[in-house]
Amino acid sequence: MYLRIIPIALLLALTACEQPPEQAATKNEPASASKTAESSIYQDAVAHPNRRSADHDRDASRKPAEVLAFFGIEPGMTVLDLFSGGGYYSELISIVVGPEGKVVAHNNLAHLGFAGDEFEERYADDRLANVEVLMAENNELELPTGEFDAVTLMLSYHDFFYVDAENGWPKIDGPKLLAEIYKGMKPGAVLCVVDHFAEAGSPRETGNSVHRIDPGIVISELEIAGFVLDGTSDVLRNMDDDYSKSVFDPKLRGKTDRFVLRFRKPQQ
Repeated sequence: MYLRIIPIALLLALTACEQPPEQAATKNEPASASKTAESSIYQDAVAHPNRRSADHDRDASRKPAEVLAFFGIEPGMTVLDLFSGGGYYSELISIVVGPEGKVVAHNNLAHLGFAGDEFEERYADDRLANVEVLMAENNELELPTGEFDAVTLMLSYHDFFYVDAENGWPKIDGPKLLAEIYKGMKPGAVLCVVDHFAEAGSPRETGNSVHRIDPGIVISELEIAGFVLDGTSDVLRNMDDDYSKSVFDPKLRGKTDRFVLRFRKPQQ
């Protein structure tokens, strides 16, 4: 079983007293990805009538239909949404995987504090029946072996290098966390990474300062952990981004240049 599955009502109470953290050569995107993005499964998920209006407001910049199509999320899958925050992607994935699938929406208290009312609105009245909330603080995640068809890291890999212990974000043991993720995935499962570009050659510390990461670091660390890079997509590129500025800069928030990387756990 998972480390801690906590009732939603208790989680909502806990968020009120917690403060959040401030928040290479590759294969080309397959030609089939853009065609798949046009199919009803992804567009219908985005257009689902039960989605929050605030989520629809984010869709233009996040392009979730294209992103989920590229990652190959499909009905019936079991998906772990790591550091899921308010659950924007957790809900979309839950619609795509359908009643035969399942989403495990992971959080820690810091991320819940950052999400605020969004978390409460999303999970009130058991509106996402196939989503299970998993609570695990940094370095405490424990996953069952070979459980997941996909794991998503949406705008959160840079947080591996964020440190604010006083506010509930101690330094993450990156190799330990990646090993746990690897263990929890089925052979052939996909690891989905979206994050904000940092300048090529930038140190890991940009994850702590401007909340960005050089994709070369991500690729290198994930390959060391045993994953294989399976494809990249330019769907979220924005060449007008200023990498020297924090992603929370009011002029940039929601408009950063983002990389999209698809990895696989080998079939073995």
